[in-house]
Amino acid sequence: MQSSKTTSAISISQLRTHVKGRVITPDDAGYDEARTVFYGGIDRRPGVIVRPADAADVSLVVSLARETGEELAVRSGGHSIYGISEGGITLDLSDMKKLEIDVEERTAWAETGLTAGEYTTAVGAHGLATGFGDTGSVGIGGITLGGGVGFLVRKHGLTIDDLLAAEIVTADGELRRVDAETDSDLFWAIRGGGGNFGVATRFQFKLHDVKSFVGGLLFLPATPDVIHSFIAEAEAAPEELSTIANVMTAPPMPFLPEEYHGRLVVMAFMAYAGDTEAGERAMAPFRALGPPIADMVRPMPYSEMYFPEEDFHPIAAARTMFVDSVDRGSVDTIFEYLQASNAMMRAAQLRVLGRAMARIPADATAFAHRGRRIMVNVAAIYEDPEESAVHEAWVTDFAAALSRGDASGYVNFLVDEGEERIRAAYPGSTWDRLAAIKRRYDPDNLFRLNQNIPPAIEG
Repeated sequence: MQSSKTTSAISISQLRTHVKGRVITPDDAGYDEARTVFYGGIDRRPGVIVRPADAADVSLVVSLARETGEELAVRSGGHSIYGISEGGITLDLSDMKKLEIDVEERTAWAETGLTAGEYTTAVGAHGLATGFGDTGSVGIGGITLGGGVGFLVRKHGLTIDDLLAAEIVTADGELRRVDAETDSDLFWAIRGGGGNFGVATRFQFKLHDVKSFVGGLLFLPATPDVIHSFIAEAEAAPEELSTIANVMTAPPMPFLPEEYHGRLVVMAFMAYAGDTEAGERAMAPFRALGPPIADMVRPMPYSEMYFPEEDFHPIAAARTMFVDSVDRGSVDTIFEYLQASNAMMRAAQLRVLGRAMARIPADATAFAHRGRRIMVNVAAIYEDPEESAVHEAWVTDFAAALSRGDASGYVNFLVDEGEERIRAAYPGSTWDRLAAIKRRYDPDNLFRLNQNIPPAIEG
């Protein structure tokens, strides 16, 4: 192993003897692939990567990290910027993919190495679904623990609103089954509090009937009128319709006319979870906003909303925020900033929320932004790491111009932005309650490679 600290603290031969899953060191074939995460520009070299076979393996590795003091990183899908340790232990859940579907009860037990796409395809074979995010390769562990804002948010709420129970290995190495009745404080905390409280190994989800679904991509001209009207129509739409509007430079996709490549367009994900005829009616106001550049919206299985992904590891600068309106001034700001950037791809993403998400009380889970109307994300994707400072400054200024002093944000979309931003993701009494629960279950902050909530100080 490359890290002398890890070599002295951990016996790899003993680890391989006791762990049923895979143990990968820097000397092993496949190490570089195993340490690669979704985002480019992250080049960390863990001392050891363990891919557990089951919860017992997870418990063993958590106990080992606690006893040796080694840094512990946890990953499932590999989209988190914190999912790889430098010199320590990376616990990679991607081999834990067991799924038990109870079609009659409309529930599923899913191990957390499954991706959103894998889970959705499997349950979709029965005409059922649980809402996750907008990317199929994201692991269900991370997205669930942070909240889960996706294609079904207005109809069925967040992913955590479908979470019935969880199995989680806490810092003491114990595997706990938690739900609304058992360890209810811990169950409250993991519904939005991220990976601060342990390693979730299995989730029990509620399943919804989505045998009928209309969705896909709708490309529209990017004009101030189109964007402003899109938001108004999305807010007025029935709750069956959830939308994600990306105002962005058009990629060179084969179905887009060449003259639009590199120009600003609206690339909208349209997701109607309901009757086909009603879904087509709900799409009509959006198609009428301007002559569609490309219209790929159609009746389809819900699982097809997760499009095939290229083997692409973007370097990205990004910021997230909640706002309660996107007025004409905000639209003008979006155009001004997108046109001023020279990033390979730049975007402002607008997600209209509300309906089912807003019906849950703000203090029912650790996700406390129930009443917020719109989530906005801004991003610059680029190739040259030396341009980082320029693009980071651009997204910082862009976000500040749109947020108008509101520091709130969605924890799953935060990057490395400091403690102040993490606290803003947990407003009001949410932060204090999470810190108190953290002290009870992880007093030494073993689970700190995340958007970290330190344990409350006693006294």
